[in-house]
Amino acid sequence: MEIAEIIAVILGLISVYLVTRQQVWCYPLGIISVFVYIFIFYEVKLYADMGLQVFFIILQAYGWYEWLYGGKEHSALSVSWGTNRVYMMIVLFVVIGTATLGYTLHELTDASLPYVDSFLAVLSMAAQWLMAKKYIENWILWIIVNIGSIAMYGYKGLYFTMFLFAVYFGLAILGYKEWKKSLIVQPT
Repeated sequence: MEIAEIIAVILGLISVYLVTRQQVWCYPLGIISVFVYIFIFYEVKLYADMGLQVFFIILQAYGWYEWLYGGKEHSALSVSWGTNRVYMMIVLFVVIGTATLGYTLHELTDASLPYVDSFLAVLSMAAQWLMAKKYIENWILWIIVNIGSIAMYGYKGLYFTMFLFAVYFGLAILGYKEWKKSLIVQPT
């Protein structure tokens, strides 16, 4: 499994770096990395993370389209701030999703860390959707996800993946700064 994990890590790093630079090629590389992680997470019984990868494939395809055609008159999408409505939807989604998924995994599977895994999975879904819409707040959620993931993967002995999320943490900070610059220079 170590070789698969290393491949997934390398592709993941390249993909997230491309996101910080708003390069649409982040999506095909991200999709490949996600496929590899489906098998990795199945092996270590992190079922919420495994399911999250399926969701990521769908959202990565959606984000790929949005970044190319989601702007005005089907143009490229620009970075923007979310609205209060978006924030409320995200909070409700995370709270309800974590409780539902965590309870389900706790009761019906032999999942390891069902509530922690569920929280990080659901928060990742929210962050991925915000990223697909190019809302700058996606980076704040990714920072939280990365901190929690570093701890969870370290606990599970997935040290390459733990390292990946430590780098993701740094890239999330870089991404926020870069996207904020992009937001400032946009004409209104």
